[in-house]
Amino acid sequence: MDRVSTRLFPVHPDQRTAAESWIEHGERTPLKARPASSVVLLRDSAIGTETYLSYRRGQSPLGVIGFPGGSIEESDDDDLPWFGPTPSMWAKTLGVEDHRVARRHVLCAIRELFEETGVLLAGPDASSMVEGTQAKEWMKAREAINEGESHFSEILARRGLGVRTDLIKPLSHWLTPDFAHRRFDTHYFAAAQPVNQEPSILESKGVWGQWRWAAQEVANRDTTRLGDEVGQANTVGRTLGELAVPAVEIILEKIGSSRGCIAYLSHKRPVKIYHPQLSEHDGDLVLQVECSKLSEGGSVQRGR
Repeated sequence: MDRVSTRLFPVHPDQRTAAESWIEHGERTPLKARPASSVVLLRDSAIGTETYLSYRRGQSPLGVIGFPGGSIEESDDDDLPWFGPTPSMWAKTLGVEDHRVARRHVLCAIRELFEETGVLLAGPDASSMVEGTQAKEWMKAREAINEGESHFSEILARRGLGVRTDLIKPLSHWLTPDFAHRRFDTHYFAAAQPVNQEPSILESKGVWGQWRWAAQEVANRDTTRLGDEVGQANTVGRTLGELAVPAVEIILEKIGSSRGCIAYLSHKRPVKIYHPQLSEHDGDLVLQVECSKLSEGGSVQRGR
């Protein structure tokens, strides 16, 4: 049986005012969390397992630095060719009762990955994959989705493609802390970098996106190296814990301790729900997360 440890993470600087107000005025009914999905894109390199991180604009409760992802949209109910596990099978895997909810999360994950990085988990059939998504026509398609000019399903239909849902794996389920003014109910998935596809930032709004060696980011998490490299006003001088939400840090730990991309993706893990709780520790506000040491690789208790 997995051992459980209590992990302490700093409250993100952009969220401190909301956290302090929550404590000052006492607990109340939290805002409804918006359903969302995020994808951990992986690849093996000579130095170790890498993952694609990107900069998130605004004061997102999902952190300044994170994995590609976003909110579920109405278009995620669109009909389109679907290869891989059925929505009902996904519902069982994700631990949700409604197969339509599961379908939305899966489709949202694949859509957001394409929109934000250009990596497209789709093909003409259940055993083929589209290649070369770096062409200008694909960037135009990504921009059209971002601007609401086209639906993801329309982009696929024009090219005779369907989503390859067998190429993503479920990781975990996270709820934004109750005190946040914007909350998300996020399912995290993982996928390997497809052959002949390379991620890139969206031309119209992308700021920074890069492959990062997970083990190194964990080793350097108490330094400001990552934030300084991103070079934005709200990243310079900040540590990993001040840039990313606990979900990102914990996932990076697990990737960094894995024996490679395939080993990480093939590891069978239950989809656990995480709900960070606001608490006080040594006179400071922190986020308290209950983690399984064995399954999540979080054996170090931290506090700031």
